[in-house]
Amino acid sequence: MNERIIELTEISPKDFFGAQNSTIEQLKRYFPKIKIVARGSKLKIYGEAELLDDFEIRLERLIKYFNRYNKLDENSVERILTSNGNEEKTIASKKAKDVLVHGVGGKLIKAQTDNQRKMVSLMGKNDMLFAVGPAGTGKTYTAVALAVKALKEKEVRRIILTRPAVESGENLGFLPGDLKEKLDPYMQPLYDGLRDMIPHEKLESYLEKGVIQIAPLAFMRGRTLDNAFVILDEAQNTTHNQMKMFLTRMGKSAKFIITGDPGQIDLPRKQVSGLKESLLALKDIEGIAQVYLDDKDVVRHKLVRKIIGAYKSIETE
Repeated sequence: MNERIIELTEISPKDFFGAQNSTIEQLKRYFPKIKIVARGSKLKIYGEAELLDDFEIRLERLIKYFNRYNKLDENSVERILTSNGNEEKTIASKKAKDVLVHGVGGKLIKAQTDNQRKMVSLMGKNDMLFAVGPAGTGKTYTAVALAVKALKEKEVRRIILTRPAVESGENLGFLPGDLKEKLDPYMQPLYDGLRDMIPHEKLESYLEKGVIQIAPLAFMRGRTLDNAFVILDEAQNTTHNQMKMFLTRMGKSAKFIITGDPGQIDLPRKQVSGLKESLLALKDIEGIAQVYLDDKDVVRHKLVRKIIGAYKSIETE
């Protein structure tokens, strides 16, 4: 009798095997002549070589499905085990319509407003996109979803998320902790988006291996960002030099999204925002697109749209 050991990497065994090991039980019913033993993230299988080969092929299909949709249910497992593989490609292409990413637990993450859909469309035709608008319009979330989609589809090898460490006049030096602990609160919106879209084990692995990097803008200096999907968030708080430095980091096969809200600049009063400058300077360059979101794109609590409208009215008086 042949023995093989298969280790699941970057996957939660609990989620993949299902409640009370339901996925394992289905595999056992489909392969009655194979002995299957699950221990942690490892599967030990015993049987004839030909049967073990078939088992590994179908298990790989289950893993691919789980990685794409972040969930497995009884019907999906049954369909994958009994299909020849081509059916799954057809199902995937149908499900892909309008869906950017299948998030944690199979959550469907789509562009929800006209301007968010415009972001998706423009990013498909350009290598650099400026997405500008007030808080709550989904700029960062949509940008992160586009980045995760590109990584999943192997259009890029890594995701790099950055933002200037300037917030409401606060100073990093006065915050407690080491550098990472000082910086993490500034990066929290980026982490929040990623946690919605990538299961915990896989996200931790990506962060550890550098497949996903989250760093303050100052850490971009001197780098050339090849084969990467790069997001600069809170770009209204960049200076002229910072924005120029960032934009010129763009390497081969790279995609850049710059998001910001010109209405929430935290720079010193006499400091010109690098975002405002770049929007004017780069507006006519082919390959660089701009989209402007407004209060109609707010996807937070309904009061946020009213708050933005109220502030807009007093700021224009």
